[in-house]
Amino acid sequence: MSDTNNSFQEVNESYTPKEAIDEAKRCLNCKVPSCKKGCPIENDIPGFIHQLSMGNMGAAMRIINEKSNLPAICGRVCPHEKQCQGHCVLYAKGKGIQIGKLERFVADFDTEMNLIRENLPQKTRGKVAVIGSGPAGLTVAGDLARQGFKVTIFESQEEAGGVLMYGIPEYRLPKAVVRKEIEKIEALGVNFVLNCVVGRQITVDQMFDRGYDAIFIGTGTALPKSLDVPGSQLRGVIQSSYLLHMANIFSEGAIDRDAVPLKAGEKVGVIGCGNVAMDAARTAIRMGAADVTIIYHRTEADMPAIKSEYQEALKEGVKFLWNTSTQEFIGDDRGNLKAIRATTPDGEKTLEFDRICLAIGSRPANRIVSTTTGIDVDQSGYVITREFPYGMTTRRGVFAGGDVVHHPATVVLAMKAAKQVAVGIAQYIDAIKLIESIGD
Repeated sequence: MSDTNNSFQEVNESYTPKEAIDEAKRCLNCKVPSCKKGCPIENDIPGFIHQLSMGNMGAAMRIINEKSNLPAICGRVCPHEKQCQGHCVLYAKGKGIQIGKLERFVADFDTEMNLIRENLPQKTRGKVAVIGSGPAGLTVAGDLARQGFKVTIFESQEEAGGVLMYGIPEYRLPKAVVRKEIEKIEALGVNFVLNCVVGRQITVDQMFDRGYDAIFIGTGTALPKSLDVPGSQLRGVIQSSYLLHMANIFSEGAIDRDAVPLKAGEKVGVIGCGNVAMDAARTAIRMGAADVTIIYHRTEADMPAIKSEYQEALKEGVKFLWNTSTQEFIGDDRGNLKAIRATTPDGEKTLEFDRICLAIGSRPANRIVSTTTGIDVDQSGYVITREFPYGMTTRRGVFAGGDVVHHPATVVLAMKAAKQVAVGIAQYIDAIKLIESIGD
């Protein structure tokens, strides 16, 4: 491949202003907008599209910001066909409004033109620590900062963004877009402490000692699951999340090509069929793999990946093996992977591969929970939370949300849960302050 970095350029093009306004004019402005019902965070979709149709970019952005802190990201990576767009009354006729592209256009325009930010209240309502700067952490931080809370985000990596920065490929979500969205969160008055591993450099107890009124855990599911079959320790069997992480920082120019765990010309298999599997397969193609096959134990109809991602993968040359279960990884005498033994619809077969990428899910790490007393988890390691105040764990003042509580989901579902938790945190701190003031 002549220039691997160029192959990571964003796949989907943005609208021009005229294209965006013309698309917005097609909206029927339904009396009962089903698109809004299809959005997990209940964005006022007809409202912002109507403002856009009149060329009122600032008003459109203000409406979006009422519900979303990450519109340029959601506009790119949300499964629109299953949510807002799929619920549009014109969708069944194949003429659904391109809601994701319109949201993305407004957010990008806002960034480019550096429109005036909203007036923000003084940060006097309380002090909140947020652990993790993925979609859940950024959403809680943004919502609370807008309401007058002083928020600090603690992030273990050297750059904020979590899965947005390290887990989603550049061609789907450019890192420049993530950085600009994070700058907008910073502009709300949110502080970031990077390269800080909570549970190692600082504990939850020490955060409370430093005067934080509440703590939010939004660390996601950091540990990928392994396939428990013979040969799983062979060289050449890797996690898709590791490939995506290394390919992302390579495309940024931070590491050499040799550091990416996939050589040009390799025959690659990806086990799993969710969006991470699709991302890994399409990334392998971009890194120069000779052949890429997704191996899935169920049918095409059962795959968790969204249809458009599957279609893009097919277009790029990814092959699919359905109803195929891996029984064993087979290695050579030097401990390198050379094949898998799999059960297929045609019986048991040996299939040759140079590399296998696992994409079969992930689970939460326990570093924070194990260094803190009083936070209960279920048998799978997911943090247990209560309904009122929403999102509080079994330890008073410690909240959790996103994938660390619910099983791994999409960016916007993590945001939905986080928005509910932000309400719970605000209620909790207000109540504590009220009781303290009565005591005085």
